[in-house]
Amino acid sequence: MLQLKIKFNTLNIIVFIGLLAIVGVLTMQLLMLNQAYTFEKKELGEKIHFALQDVVNKIYRDNNNELPNASPIKKVSEDYYVVNVDDVFEAEVLEYYLEGEFEKVKLDMDYEYAIYDCASDEMMYGKYISASGKSKNDKLKCENCFTKREGLVYYFAVRFPQLRYSYINSLQQYWIYTGVLFLVLVIYVYSVFLLLKQKKYTELQKDFINNMTHEFKTPLSSILIASNYAVKQEAIEANPKLNKYLKIIIEQSNKLNQHIERILSVAKTESSLVVLEKKDFDVVETLDLVKENIMLKFENARVILHSAKLEYIIKADEFHFYNIAYNIAENAVKYGKDNPEIVIDIAEQGKGLALRFTDNGPGIHPDHIDYVFDRFYRIPRPDTQEIEGFGIGLFYVKKICELHGWKISIHNNEGNGVTITIYIPKRNIV
Repeated sequence: MLQLKIKFNTLNIIVFIGLLAIVGVLTMQLLMLNQAYTFEKKELGEKIHFALQDVVNKIYRDNNNELPNASPIKKVSEDYYVVNVDDVFEAEVLEYYLEGEFEKVKLDMDYEYAIYDCASDEMMYGKYISASGKSKNDKLKCENCFTKREGLVYYFAVRFPQLRYSYINSLQQYWIYTGVLFLVLVIYVYSVFLLLKQKKYTELQKDFINNMTHEFKTPLSSILIASNYAVKQEAIEANPKLNKYLKIIIEQSNKLNQHIERILSVAKTESSLVVLEKKDFDVVETLDLVKENIMLKFENARVILHSAKLEYIIKADEFHFYNIAYNIAENAVKYGKDNPEIVIDIAEQGKGLALRFTDNGPGIHPDHIDYVFDRFYRIPRPDTQEIEGFGIGLFYVKKICELHGWKISIHNNEGNGVTITIYIPKRNIV
């Protein structure tokens, strides 16, 4: 429980750090977006100001007047400018100058202008000029948007109705990056939520399996003790039928006990509760024992052991090594032909040792071969109901190999059958 708690806390820390990192990147992106927006506003404002200043210079030049010391350009709002010319000018000339100067500074934007008429004391709407050169719908015009300024006589006003949209369009790339980062954040949070939810279900599943197997072992032990005692009684030995039934009970109880032990072993490996008791032992001797036990249990099975040397000493957990070798061989028999044959080959490979388990079975369909080491996975077969097991044997094999730091692989042979290879690195060889 302590180890599970430490793992869970580590997961929380990793998730929290990942969340902080993504939020930090997103915050930096928003700050960059804000800076880019401010810079874009400043740049467009300077372009408009310089263009209007040049228009004023030309009007003053045409009237042979000297430029005033104070700036004649007044920025009323973000998209509205008032320019005091302080002399008579023509509307056609103003429009010509505006188009020329805006084009010069590459101000590709719609605008409209109005001129103050002192006779009517009102702003006289001029024209809506599109950046694309196409005529605009009258609905886009806003004649009432121009208001007169007190204290001025000869002046005009310019309005940029699409200015705010221009800011957004010019920052399109930044918006895309920000949107992608925000999407990543949402996906990350959702994935973490699913991960924690799945972890909770996994813990509940492990607790259920552990409790179930332990609850089964207590009555099962009682059944085995009582059956073993009863089968030795004279009355039972004298009755062939009862003796046969009791042996069936003992045999099936032992099988059930083996299944429970396997489930417990898998649960322990998943919870990292397995402590490997590594010691030096002979691989050839252990695999020879596996061979004898398989042939003893399955009379129709044939196991052949090939080894380049009489002994190979490795440092590993002998108990678990025997179990994984037995599981591989037993699987080959259960899913093999009527007369299964298994070849166990021990050979040096590179600086390590390769153990190859080759059978003469029907092989595994390519769609399923990548999943045979998954927990509870059983290959769909017509005779699946006749084959005992929960699909945890090879999962247990892979887990034990991972705990030892060994590599395990599986592939179909060219003719028939499959080969499972366990590679033991040099550091485990004595």
